[in-house]
Amino acid sequence: MAIKVHGHPLSPPTRRVLLTLAEKGIDYEFVPVDLTTGEHKKEPFISMNPFGQVPVYEDGDFKLFESRAVTKYIASAYADKGIPLLVEDPKKLAIIGVWLEVEAHRFDAAGNKLSFEILIKPFLGLTTDEALVEQSEAQLAAVLDVYEKRLSEFKYLGGDDYSLVDLHHIPIINNLMKTKVKALFDERPKVSAWAADLLARPAWKKVVAGLEA
Repeated sequence: MAIKVHGHPLSPPTRRVLLTLAEKGIDYEFVPVDLTTGEHKKEPFISMNPFGQVPVYEDGDFKLFESRAVTKYIASAYADKGIPLLVEDPKKLAIIGVWLEVEAHRFDAAGNKLSFEILIKPFLGLTTDEALVEQSEAQLAAVLDVYEKRLSEFKYLGGDDYSLVDLHHIPIINNLMKTKVKALFDERPKVSAWAADLLARPAWKKVVAGLEA
């Protein structure tokens, strides 16, 4: 098995890459990286990603880091396999690009903070910053209001078909649905239905089952 993904099973960016491979039906080897011991800040990992963050994608001599760059590569390199995640039409691709930026800079900016504060901090024995949670909830609510309008016009954020845009949201949505933040999704019917659709995808269920086995 040539492709390896070095990461942590609970890391949303790691899960984002694994999900992309699963949607494409590409076999891979998952190489766990122990974040609690700082393995990601030491050799040999640090030679693959000088910033010391998971995941790292490895295919022989070819190595990539930054999960969104990795998913775009997989979607393009394996365009003829599995579920199409990008399109060839320049205008449609540009629209997908817009919403990819929205996910990275608006949705994830709030959603990732909420996931860390509400789920990860208690797991690590740290105290949740309630003021930051409140601020991030307001930021996420504003993003989801935009999503509600978009999803009233299209089935998915990038258009009528599931794409890399929607895929990028799944790991954080999965985490947030385990918290009080789920209410923000439930209050918006189109967003709620979209999130349920994404979490029910067979590829996502396969990734989660493999990591929790």
